[in-house]
Amino acid sequence: MSTISPTKIAPAGSWSADPVHSHVSFEVAYAGTNTFRGGFHEYTATLEDGVLEGSARVASVDVKDEQLNGHLLTPDFFDAERFPEISFRTTDLERGELTIKGVTRPVAISASVSEPNVDPFGRERVGITLEAAIDRNEFGVSWNAPNQGGGNYLGDDVTIKADLALVRQAS
Repeated sequence: MSTISPTKIAPAGSWSADPVHSHVSFEVAYAGTNTFRGGFHEYTATLEDGVLEGSARVASVDVKDEQLNGHLLTPDFFDAERFPEISFRTTDLERGELTIKGVTRPVAISASVSEPNVDPFGRERVGITLEAAIDRNEFGVSWNAPNQGGGNYLGDDVTIKADLALVRQAS
């Protein structure tokens, strides 16, 4: 069994995310009582000789409530009509660039990379887990509402996570 190592060194070669075994999600404090979670169903990620790039289709956001999914697509949040993708790029798995709503900012990354392994179908795989904490207001995602108990319903800090199962591409 392959183990997750604390390394931040990405393997050489060409790799693409397996969407069935990967996941892209976010978390934000909600109502001062719990953590609200959501994710994206449609995304891509490639690793090409140490450069990891990915994007998520905003319209594929899922928070398990159709009305709230719709609200997240409006200018209050992601503004999917004007900005249909969220994108990310890194060359060192420690810092990267994240683009949301047309705003690109540097982000610090916590990353782990598994040792490469071969699946039952003979494909070489590697796992990369990324996590970044951002202030959503810095990306123009600033909608909020006052909480009757004080403060706001949504926290400003959002944690973004990507658990990527990457498959080596043929040369």
